[in-house]
Amino acid sequence: MTKLADLADEYGFLDPDDRYRLLIDLGRGLAPMPEALKTDATLVRGCSASVWVYPTVRDDGTLHFLADSNAAITKGIIALVLLTVQDQPPPAILATDIDTALAPFDLKNQLSSNRTQGIPNMIALIRETAARYAG
Repeated sequence: MTKLADLADEYGFLDPDDRYRLLIDLGRGLAPMPEALKTDATLVRGCSASVWVYPTVRDDGTLHFLADSNAAITKGIIALVLLTVQDQPPPAILATDIDTALAPFDLKNQLSSNRTQGIPNMIALIRETAARYAG
């Protein structure tokens, strides 16, 4: 996966259309999420599009999230959110200020409020999951 700082640098030089394309490409890079995992239990509430997030615990105790959306741009947003925490131990995820990590992308001003309204819910779900596994 791309480093968040490198991605933020690239994003800063792009015009709005290319920023959309970058987010869509990022979403395409997510590992496929099996249809069987796209359930009401994995659905993120409050998103204009359907977003599913499913945590898996790796042998080393790190959390790996599978995610998908029925909207390409939203899938890119969740991919961006996951870049901040993917494959980290639960305490490290809890210590990560995801909002600050995403600040260089200025998503609230780059995308419609419809597209960004679910981001806090995505972040809350990730943090709740990490807290559950942190013990």
